[in-house]
Amino acid sequence: MPVVLYGCEAWSLTLREERKLRVFEKMVLRRIFGPRREEVTGEWRRLHNEELNDLYCSTNIVWVIKWRRMRWVGHVARMGEERAVYRVLVRKPEGKRPLGRPRRRCVDKIRMDLQEVGCGYLEWIRLALDRDRWRTLVSAVMNLRVP
Repeated sequence: MPVVLYGCEAWSLTLREERKLRVFEKMVLRRIFGPRREEVTGEWRRLHNEELNDLYCSTNIVWVIKWRRMRWVGHVARMGEERAVYRVLVRKPEGKRPLGRPRRRCVDKIRMDLQEVGCGYLEWIRLALDRDRWRTLVSAVMNLRVP
């Protein structure tokens, strides 16, 4: 898990990429737990997703990514305006964007995560300064259902 999720705090995943990560996670779990032998027929078969979820009681990989992203954003918000990471995350970049549909940025994914919890994007920095309230918000993100 640490190798797959290295640097995931700054990823801006599309739904297709999230799906690919979930498929990869299931593939690895199937390899770890191996096939099952049917008691009645004696034939070997692959594990179903429900059986994998029962055997491996950890959270979905997409939940872990959202949780790490929100923890990292709270950390960056508490850094202060003099740090470059804070300036990149909070300020609007100058210049023109290319033609066509804008690419999804890390800030856009943070905004979407905050809207799922019910927190406005403008007040998140003030909320992140209070560590206890930010932890409750991050745990709320962790409890969200991801398809």
